[in-house]
Amino acid sequence: MKRLSFSVLAALVLSSPASAAELAFHLRFEAAQRAEPFTGRVYVMLVARNTTELADGPNWFRPEPFFALDVKDVRPGQVMVLDKKALGYPATLDKLVKGTYTIQAVMDLRPGAARFSRAPGNLYGVERQALDFAKSGVVKILLDQVVPARRFVEVARVKVVDIESKLLTKFHGTSTRLRAGVALPESYATQPKKNYPVVYEIPGFGGDHFGAFGLIGRGVTTIDGVEVIHVVLDPNCHHGHHVFADSANNGPVGRALIEELIPAIEKRFRAIPKPAARLLTGHSSGGWSSLWLQVTYPDSFGGVWSTAPDPVDLRDFQQINVYREGENMFTDAKGVARPIARQGTKPMLFYKPFSDMEVVMGHGGQLASFEAVFSERDEGGQPKRLWDRKTGALDAKVAKSWEKYDIRLVLERDWKTLGPKLSGKIHVYMGDLDTFYLEGATRLLGESLKKLGSDAIVELFEGKDHGSLMNAAMRKRIAKEMAAKLRAGKVVE
Repeated sequence: MKRLSFSVLAALVLSSPASAAELAFHLRFEAAQRAEPFTGRVYVMLVARNTTELADGPNWFRPEPFFALDVKDVRPGQVMVLDKKALGYPATLDKLVKGTYTIQAVMDLRPGAARFSRAPGNLYGVERQALDFAKSGVVKILLDQVVPARRFVEVARVKVVDIESKLLTKFHGTSTRLRAGVALPESYATQPKKNYPVVYEIPGFGGDHFGAFGLIGRGVTTIDGVEVIHVVLDPNCHHGHHVFADSANNGPVGRALIEELIPAIEKRFRAIPKPAARLLTGHSSGGWSSLWLQVTYPDSFGGVWSTAPDPVDLRDFQQINVYREGENMFTDAKGVARPIARQGTKPMLFYKPFSDMEVVMGHGGQLASFEAVFSERDEGGQPKRLWDRKTGALDAKVAKSWEKYDIRLVLERDWKTLGPKLSGKIHVYMGDLDTFYLEGATRLLGESLKKLGSDAIVELFEGKDHGSLMNAAMRKRIAKEMAAKLRAGKVVE
């Protein structure tokens, strides 16, 4: 008897619904698109609007239905079947609300990229039609389109630095690159002998170095009369946002920044190669990244302005004390569902469905991104899981291993060494109604630094949330403080 491949067996099993009329998506690709067999995850995303543009993944607050299936050794022409047995969010396919959808089928060929849908090189196909689970039957989709690479087209004052990292390439066993968008000050072209300090900005979750294009119009290359080079880093990786912290799963990304990317930037552009001339900033995940870099490399940077950072004290990981015995991610001590986001004071998003969504995504999720940074690797080469995906129970051993990334704890343990090096350098700003409940950890950090006798500025702003914190007044304040720091460091007049 001829042995059937895993993919063919899967197709035979999954394509046998209770009724032939039940909806099932049959995906395939041809040799013209890919000659080699495919092992990985395929997706079907259903979008209400009529569009040919691929969705960027699920919207956290308004998710539309999407489904996923893992396949192995699928050859050109073979069918991959997503039916009611496939992973689904917000629910499996048999719970689909009937209606007209744009069907977007994607084959994730770029597992090194954060986005499962729009990673350059992915194959996809798009159809639009009415769907009714009980009646629609088989919907065939040919994956015959390729997601194009996004081009960084340089202009006069916005340039790109794109280098291969020897450190990360060695770690991952495949070519891995570091990227940055560089916004140049207005006088850069007309004053060829002038050197400039640099502000390094780390974007929040989902952001990248293309953000440099939006900076020129905002005037960020002149801060309170001081001209600077403003660099926007790319923090994206397979697991989501690597936050420039060396880790067992993402590799030595912090070292790579310090030893490879910053030297490349300073070599190409007229940057002042002094620690006092390098400042850090970032918002949200970028806020955590910038603070981590300043604390981890205190001799490499002259100051940090971290806004609305991700949890900087893991005793309050968005309302969860990860160190507390018996803690559960999904419910509090009273069994009430835990919210992960709010609008004003009203909870809008909860941990359990958010975690369920990331299971279907497979990679690139915000919560799993923390695990990729903070956790060790398991025997299968994946990040050890902090929480059980079905029950929400936290693993105390994994939580213990997270201590080395607890910024408050790092500061407390190493304050004798770090304290003098961080004098006058730390600025952390947070809204006291943060959308993602991040203010609790920032408040604890501030209390700890005060006890340590630090001159760090940790300030919470009444009534501000994750977005409204960064208004014109805040931007002006940060610019003024940065300029004062550069002047005090005598790198500018």
